[in-house]
Order: sequence, then C-alpha cells, then structure tokens
Amino acid sequence: MRVLIVVESLFGNTHAIAQAVAEQLRRDGAEVELVDAASATPHLDGADLILAGAPTHNLGLPTDKSRVSAVDRGAHPVSSGLREWIGTLEASSTPVVTFATKVQGRFSGSASKAAVTLLRRRGLSARQGMDFVVAGTAGPLTEGETDRAREWAGTLQG
Repeated sequence: MRVLIVVESLFGNTHAIAQAVAEQLRRDGAEVELVDAASATPHLDGADLILAGAPTHNLGLPTDKSRVSAVDRGAHPVSSGLREWIGTLEASSTPVVTFATKVQGRFSGSASKAAVTLLRRRGLSARQGMDFVVAGTAGPLTEGETDRAREWAGTLQG
C-alpha cells in the first residue's frame, strides 16, 4: 500500500502526529511519503490512500490571517497550507482521510471536518479521521496523543 501524508503544521504538533502515523504505517508494511502541504503535488493517482492533516484555527482550517497570528505567537511561517493544496487538487478516485490537532477544551470545530467539506466539494472521496489534542495554541501535544496516532494508523490499512 502506498500512502501520501500531506500536512500543514505551524508549531510542529500536527507534524509530530503525521510522523507518528507514518512510522506506524511503515512498520505495518506501507510505503509512506510525508510532505508539507505547501509543496504537495495536486496529482493523487500514485497513492492508494491520502492522509491530510492540519491544525485547527478558528474552528476550521488555517487561513492566511490565522497563520500570521500564529507566527506572531512563535509559529514557523508557511507559504501556504492544506486549504490551498485542496484548492489545487485534480479529480481522483484515491480516498482521503483527514486528521487535525486542536486545543484541549476549546469549542467543537475541527480542521479535519472543514477539510472533508472542501475535499468533497472538489468531488473527492473523503472522510474525517481523528483529531488529536494539544495543551495550548503552541502545544505541546497532550500526553498519549502520539500513541493514539500510532493506534489510529494501525486501523487505516486493509
């Protein structure tokens, strides 16, 4: 199985989840490519499964404005993210499963849910995967979240 993981991460937390998922998928025998959303290809036909992850900003996917705010709080700047990548995608039958990080105890919005909506609008087969919890805007991930990511990854093949 060939898996492409596309991730947007500003403070490193979403990338840490993506890395844990990639490691588990590789242990389970998958060929995995992990790429930043800003440099991801819009051509999906080479993969059997796409995983798409982003941090939750303002109850949904990051925007240019929310990224600037994150950088003001110490995040790594990115030129574009998952929202923009989704906007470039070509039609494909490859299934997409989304995941996100979100701040503990804050509202009910999710970047993973917002991504599914955008992906389906582009005619892609998408479903919401799992959300992972960070302790605050900059993180860190709460205890056990990378273990949960590995467990979740184990359910994705087959």
